[in-house]
Amino acid sequence: MLLEPEAVAKTGNNRRAFLIWQTWRPALLNRGVDEPVIEINTSATPASAAPAAAAESSKPPRPPHLLWRVARAVTDIMLPPQCVNCDGLVERGDAADALRYVCASCEARIEFAREPCCPTCGFPFYGEMEEAETRVCEHCEGLSPVFSEGRTAVLFKGAARALVHELKYHNVLYPLRDIETLLKRAPRVLEIARGATLVPVPLHPRKERHRGYNQTFFIAECLAKAAGGAKSGARVEMLLRRVADTVSQTTLDRATRRANLRRAFALARGADAKVNPDQKYVIVDDVFTTGSTLNSCARVLRRAGAKDIKIATFAHG
Repeated sequence: MLLEPEAVAKTGNNRRAFLIWQTWRPALLNRGVDEPVIEINTSATPASAAPAAAAESSKPPRPPHLLWRVARAVTDIMLPPQCVNCDGLVERGDAADALRYVCASCEARIEFAREPCCPTCGFPFYGEMEEAETRVCEHCEGLSPVFSEGRTAVLFKGAARALVHELKYHNVLYPLRDIETLLKRAPRVLEIARGATLVPVPLHPRKERHRGYNQTFFIAECLAKAAGGAKSGARVEMLLRRVADTVSQTTLDRATRRANLRRAFALARGADAKVNPDQKYVIVDDVFTTGSTLNSCARVLRRAGAKDIKIATFAHG
């Protein structure tokens, strides 16, 4: 089950009903192509789940049948979709690139990371810059990156932050739909992903068992699809594993994070034979904070022989 009772108990009645509906509606209705839902076998590892997901994505889409259209219309009246950020009502548009779980007001305040930006992490620079000027942002000072370049899609605040928190802490997958939509609006992130092997930052097995999945694996899949899927050459591979069960990094300073993560990652079993010096690798994470996690992962790939290593994150903050 993807929705933990503790997560539901912390929400109001309307929010509770909304979360339950998002979790269980694939089982209640024969869903259509306009409502993709990723289903997880929690006993499977991300590596074993990937081929099944790829096979599923290769199937021709089914048109939404009458039952689904009627059911969605009824539920939109009885349980109007709520914004993940402000709990306001979301007016669903018919456009394929419309956000489903973020209201128009909160969507307008989502800030994309645009040029000019830090070449290491993609954080945007504000104000005028000389054309030939190159510098790193305050987040990357002292990082000594092992990777060559980094890009991020949005800043980690407002609705973008709410989407990530829903995915990570409320055990629901519906935010992936809007995360993929936002990634499609970030051309520099898509550019870096095309033709690359996308390597998700792994969770420790204990934490993955507790959560039921690795959210970064699914964000990497969203990025691969947003970049054009197999036609673009983007594919997801779990080449890394987490060997140290470190404490949460969210409250730690930069120096402590780096010390914690020094030997936290290793190659996944059998991955040494898969690392190709001529292949581009993009390490994917949900949020860039100090870059310590991504740099530790890049260091493992570098030792395994990878030469072209970049990073991509959904959010930065």
